[in-house]
Amino acid sequence: MTSDTPRMYGLRGATTVDEDTSAAIAARTAELLGAMLERNRVAIADIVSVILSATPDLRADFPAVAARSIGLSHTPLLCCQEIAVDGAVDGCVRVLMHAYLPGDGEVHHVYLHGARQLRLDLPE
Repeated sequence: MTSDTPRMYGLRGATTVDEDTSAAIAARTAELLGAMLERNRVAIADIVSVILSATPDLRADFPAVAARSIGLSHTPLLCCQEIAVDGAVDGCVRVLMHAYLPGDGEVHHVYLHGARQLRLDLPE
C-alpha cells in the first residue's frame, strides 16, 4: 500500500454535556464531530459510518440528531447506551467514526470538556 492509497481508520472522540436537554446534547455532539472532522481533515464523503454512545443519564435526545444537522444525512449512524459503571464520567457522549484517510494518515482522537480526563495521554 502506498501513501496515496486511502485506508479506513477508526477515529475516537468524546465530550461531556452539562445538562440533559436536546439542545445541550446537540451542541456538544456537533462541536465534537466538527472537531474530529477538522483535526483529521475528513470530508463527509469519506466517512463510512459513525457509532455514537451516551451515558444512561442522557435521555433527552439521540446524539445522531446532531450528526444529521451537520451534514451526515447519508452516513450510517448508530446510537447506543454506554454501560452504567460506578465512577464513570457522567453526561458523556462518545464517538467511533470509521473514515478513509490517506494510507499514511495521522489520526487525531478528540476529547473535549469533562471527557478530556478519559485520555490525558493524548495531546490537546
